Amino acid sequence: MTSATVPAVAAKTPAPASPWPVFWVASVAAFLVSLDSTMLYSAFGALRAGFPAATAADMSWVLNAYTVVYAAMLIPAGGLADAHGRKRVFLLGVTLFIAASAACGLAGSVGGLIAARVLQAVGAALLTPASLSIVLAAFPQNQRALTVSLWGAVAGFAAAVGPSLGSFVVQTVGWPWAFFINLPIGALSLWRGARLLSESAPAAERRRIDVVGMALLIVAVGAIALAIVQSESPAWTRTQLAVVAALGAIALAAFIAWAGTARQPLVDLTLFRHRSFSAANAATFAFGIAFAMMFFGFFFYMANVWHYSQARAGLAIAPGPLIVIPVAILTGRLAGRLGHRPFLVGGALLYALAGLWFMRIPGAEPSYLSDWLPGLVLSGTSVGLVLPSLSAAAVSKLPAQHYAVGSAVNQATRQIAAVIGVAITVLLLGHGSVHRSDFDALYGLHIGLALLTAALSAFINTRPAARR
Repeated sequence: MTSATVPAVAAKTPAPASPWPVFWVASVAAFLVSLDSTMLYSAFGALRAGFPAATAADMSWVLNAYTVVYAAMLIPAGGLADAHGRKRVFLLGVTLFIAASAACGLAGSVGGLIAARVLQAVGAALLTPASLSIVLAAFPQNQRALTVSLWGAVAGFAAAVGPSLGSFVVQTVGWPWAFFINLPIGALSLWRGARLLSESAPAAERRRIDVVGMALLIVAVGAIALAIVQSESPAWTRTQLAVVAALGAIALAAFIAWAGTARQPLVDLTLFRHRSFSAANAATFAFGIAFAMMFFGFFFYMANVWHYSQARAGLAIAPGPLIVIPVAILTGRLAGRLGHRPFLVGGALLYALAGLWFMRIPGAEPSYLSDWLPGLVLSGTSVGLVLPSLSAAAVSKLPAQHYAVGSAVNQATRQIAAVIGVAITVLLLGHGSVHRSDFDALYGLHIGLALLTAALSAFINTRPAARR
């Protein structure tokens, strides 16, 4: 009797559910966040035209206020996902993001738009680390290098679609639709997430939100960015700018000191005892500045030097980000066996070569196929090698309970770097008349930061133990 019933029981045992539907639900939300940021790079000119009384430095805060708050909120959001349930925090973040997107599109003033962007940043911060931790938890250890790279490739695809789609949307129906387009995508992710995702077990100890640490980080990054973007403004004296910069430096020092003494700090400094984690975040900071400068500077070049329309500029940038996707997938497969270091060092050196190409080859006369497209191939390949690998390398050796917080620290580092990159670009190119020679300093910094990324990546070791 017993032996006869065993096969029947075994036959009714369901096969393990595939993790890929979970991956796609979580990745759609990550796609949404990345799409929004890249669309606004292409929509910057339209936003300035929509608010003609605002300067380029003023409008940069539509980008930077979002990014500063996003960076400061990412880390506690990772802790909230671990403590209160990843599904709950993920769905809350998606809901807040799409509600704030609607408010952005309806904003009637620069101040109202910036305020809505801050709210949007909170939603994005809640959903991003929860999204990655949901993906990490759904897959076994031996597939995580690939899945994290794919998760990064989804963001790369958004970067490819964002400029072209954003340029087309802004030129045909106006800048508010750069925000309204988030609504159907967010609604799809919210609906599927509520039905498909399973709630994670909450952590035994719930972390408090480090309000002091968040405030110090926001002041530090915001003040440094303000000092950079306003450094050439006649509305600010040198003394005032020096005070603002000093305030940023003091707040940054206070943030580090606070993190070393607080019971539950915003950033757990013990995470940086992992050498690969420390090196990956330092490389992320250097590369993130260069990436934002290159991406944002592209639209200044197309509009002011080659005089491309918004739609044409959006299409012109698409090949570079599209290359990111297959390169990231291939890199993810190989990194599981070889580790991330060879792809990071090689990719960063290739990125420096891309910066050298853009500095030396394109001129004032448009010649897209011969002068610009090869540079896009170089930069797209290098970004596919580096950016997803940095995200994966940062968390690959962390304990499972630190996935969300560790990934949030890495994402926050990238966002802080983007603030600095946007601020430098506005400083160098945000004045009234932009010429070809103005881009030499931008690409010189690009090359230097890429070489620094390569040097820092040499300290990253994520090879499987048996192959070291």
